[in-house]
Amino acid sequence: MNVAILGTGNIGSTLGKKWVKAGHTVYFGTRNPQKPEIQMLVKSLGTNAHATSHDEAIRAAEVVLFAVPGNAMDETITEHAHALEGKIIIDAANKISSPVIDSFSTFTAQVPTAKLYRAFNNYGWENFETPNPEADLFYCGTDGESRKLIEELITDVGLHPVYLGGTDQVGLVDSILKLWFALSSGQKKGRQLAFKVLT
Repeated sequence: MNVAILGTGNIGSTLGKKWVKAGHTVYFGTRNPQKPEIQMLVKSLGTNAHATSHDEAIRAAEVVLFAVPGNAMDETITEHAHALEGKIIIDAANKISSPVIDSFSTFTAQVPTAKLYRAFNNYGWENFETPNPEADLFYCGTDGESRKLIEELITDVGLHPVYLGGTDQVGLVDSILKLWFALSSGQKKGRQLAFKVLT
């Protein structure tokens, strides 16, 4: 699978490493592809990792993961709306200081043809780097064939996908982040904390 990752911070770089290791081709989209840290990252991952502009990464990929800072989301979505048309998009960014921490309203307005998912936003990056093999990752988004690709990407990180429903469940997915923060930071249980559904 060809995956674009916009953002090379902890979330983007960690997921990119996992996906390259799983056999996917990853295009790290960044404003400065020649930045030494980014060049070092792609060189360490081999021929299936590339550093490109945002637009080039989007055009090369089937799935686009947004992992840019939350305060840059609206601008980034609007700037690349044309390239994002019809793409499978994962919103993993959190607007921590805003009442609504996801960017679904901007995606819906700017890219109505996209298949939109909310995932990889409700755990710290440490859970992607060294996942608990029993842990679940909760996500929501468009039902249909594209869901299989999202679940493959979640599984390739080492977590179990748990689908919470369509895009109307984005608030529920985001509430898991609040629970995670309350326990990991508020109750000092540590950032490796993760959740498991028992039936």
